[in-house]
Amino acid sequence: MLRGAGYEVIDLGADVPKEKFLEHVKKEGADIVAMSALLTTTMTYMREVVEELEKAKLKSKVKVIIGGAPVSQAYAERIKADGYAPDAAEAVDLLKRLSRK
Repeated sequence: MLRGAGYEVIDLGADVPKEKFLEHVKKEGADIVAMSALLTTTMTYMREVVEELEKAKLKSKVKVIIGGAPVSQAYAERIKADGYAPDAAEAVDLLKRLSRK
């Protein structure tokens, strides 16, 4: 959906270490980090990625969005993500709104 909307997507795959997120944000000059969780056990990892971006002083340079079955807008706010989308179509709309800010 994001590619179809004109976004360049670098798919890091599944079970990605937080260090790999940081590496690619720096290397690619990414301005968006999008993460999806399929299980509640992976939700806590999203918080760790956001925290690592903050520690590396990269959080102010990227928008972090999350989605997936076990997460919600409230969870996005709790981990300091910039937004939540319940599905891929909403993720496109969310990124359009965030890019206007």
